[in-house]
Amino acid sequence: MSLLEHSAQTRTFIDRYFPQTTIDQWNDWKWQIRHQIKTAAELSRFITLTENEKTALARADKFSFAINPYTVSLLENDPAGAIRRTLVAVEEEWMNTEGESEDPLGEDPHRPVKAIVHRYPDRVLFLATGFCAVYCRYCTRSRLVGDAAQYKSEMKAWQDGFDYIRKNPEIRDVLITGGDPLTLSDEKLDFILKEIRSIPHVEFIRIGTKVPFALPQRITPELCAVLKKYHPLYLSVHVIHPREVTTESRQACERLADAGLPLGSQTVLLKGINDNVEVLKKLMHELLKVRVKPYYLFHCDPVAGSGHLRTSVQKGLEMIEGLRGHTTGYAVPHYALDMAGSGGKAALVPESVVGEEQRATQDGHGSQRFLKIRNFRGETHLYPDGFDEL
Repeated sequence: MSLLEHSAQTRTFIDRYFPQTTIDQWNDWKWQIRHQIKTAAELSRFITLTENEKTALARADKFSFAINPYTVSLLENDPAGAIRRTLVAVEEEWMNTEGESEDPLGEDPHRPVKAIVHRYPDRVLFLATGFCAVYCRYCTRSRLVGDAAQYKSEMKAWQDGFDYIRKNPEIRDVLITGGDPLTLSDEKLDFILKEIRSIPHVEFIRIGTKVPFALPQRITPELCAVLKKYHPLYLSVHVIHPREVTTESRQACERLADAGLPLGSQTVLLKGINDNVEVLKKLMHELLKVRVKPYYLFHCDPVAGSGHLRTSVQKGLEMIEGLRGHTTGYAVPHYALDMAGSGGKAALVPESVVGEEQRATQDGHGSQRFLKIRNFRGETHLYPDGFDEL
């Protein structure tokens, strides 16, 4: 059982909407999963839905919708609210723009077996489940998640995945993802980690998850005891907005860090949600305070129906430029976009070298090259870059 402290906001929410629920029940992650809100009628108990949202939620054929009660407590009663826009369906999801795809990263052609995506020579994704605590509306794998029928034979898929990794000794890094692996039971996670860790050429295991910020009740002492058996094990935690860093999620991150698990964040840049330097700076500072290293700021993948949430790449570069030099380097993530198939990730950085000039040395025996470097204030400085003999 996860014995979490609660914020005043959470206690007020429980008293108002779940008055018959005990604190022990609320703290039980399985209770949270069993009480997921999945329809417009259920969600309208908590927030006033727009006609746009009602219409979209009635069309469940495109992409699953589900939010657990804890995350519902974070939703704003404002259609423009950051958390609400990332989790509540809108009609714009049915509007595809040029270049969008159901499989924007071209993963499916690189799935030699059901549980494996092998796009990089030494790394694979291990797709452990299609279930999530919540379903983000910009999800790259929206075509795969939320459909429980796809994962009824999960043990067979897992075994095929283990066998594939064993037969390919160039694989040294396995990222367990999905869906969200931390929604699996302790026993299943223990089984998966034990099998992968037993493969001699696997050096590095990672887990991709949103659970610390979407279902912090899941981060129990028992779960941490399982995870710490399989070091080196790293967690990539998905978080979008400072509003997600709550009393409960702080405790979840601290428990994981105390178990010796390095935590790195993955944040997707989203229009009108976090494409603001002050919002991003606040998020990165809050993450560092709970021992999560800001790692990636991802450009939103061109998944079908995500155009209303995607910014321009230039906007992302502006965000990084607005962070660099204006906060600690630890708080500045890598800005990257992911390309289809074997294209992989490309790091995107603001231009710092804006020119160069050559100057003869005083003794006339060579020349000195100086780079023109633009700093975080926009000022240009000359920097000695090398000496060339004549």
